Amino acid sequence: MFKNLTLYRLLPEWTLSSEQLRSLLEKHAFGEAGGLEMQQLGWVPPRKGGELCVTTDESQCLIALRVLKRLLPATVVKQVAGARIDELEERQGYRPGKKARKEITERVHDELLPKAFVIYRDTQVWLDLKNRWLAIDTSSQAKADEVIGALAKSLDAVNVVNLSTTQSPAATMTSWLLDDEAAPDFSIDQDAELRASGDSKARIRWVKASIEAEDAHRHIKDGKQCTRLAMTWRDRISFVLTESLTLKSIAPLDVLKQDQGPVKDEEERFLSDFTLMAGEFGQLLGDLVKAHGGIRE
Repeated sequence: MFKNLTLYRLLPEWTLSSEQLRSLLEKHAFGEAGGLEMQQLGWVPPRKGGELCVTTDESQCLIALRVLKRLLPATVVKQVAGARIDELEERQGYRPGKKARKEITERVHDELLPKAFVIYRDTQVWLDLKNRWLAIDTSSQAKADEVIGALAKSLDAVNVVNLSTTQSPAATMTSWLLDDEAAPDFSIDQDAELRASGDSKARIRWVKASIEAEDAHRHIKDGKQCTRLAMTWRDRISFVLTESLTLKSIAPLDVLKQDQGPVKDEEERFLSDFTLMAGEFGQLLGDLVKAHGGIRE
């Protein structure tokens, strides 16, 4: 259900229930008939035809933000406008002024906009109101900021902060490589990156290759720190952890898939998947924070 997770904490000031959240988001739901802006944002059901806010109980919520963009290359507008300006110059015998050329270009842009290609993407957002988690299914900080901005507009006040732990993620992952052993409930997999601090920014990566302890020790001794590390949690979920505590390349393992029981239809399957994943990720994030010394409030 989730490919990546950028993590935030809900502040104590967050008092919205799942029903209140749904009511506020409905006022900013995505509407395809909402004009011809170059970009439109709005909330959509995480599952087509489903509820705008999917809930398993009063504490687990799943929502989705749709970002629609119209693709109208500036070179196309410039070419069409240029042709019209040339025609006008030929008719009137002199070159149109700067103001007239600008008006022609703006008019061409407005005429071509309805014919522009339209693309959109949906970004899922999971809220665990009980344990105060807000997780966005992206590894891009720009897309995460987009979601936080949309929430701020929809809710007036978001009351979330970036996840911060007592121990530095880079220092913690580096110590795991030095010990050749991760924290309890976690194991180290075949993907890592060590990066030097300072101006050099030298880095070395292992991709689908075993991390030799001797090599890791040598690079760490040279001043490099671990900035990303592939891991598996309880033999159930694999992921790549970054220095910003973002989870990338998330994949449920076969043992987790076996926990899925029989369902009647796609709607029930979706709800079942969300219930299972919310429970699993709630435990995973708790163990991850514990492995980093707890949350820095």
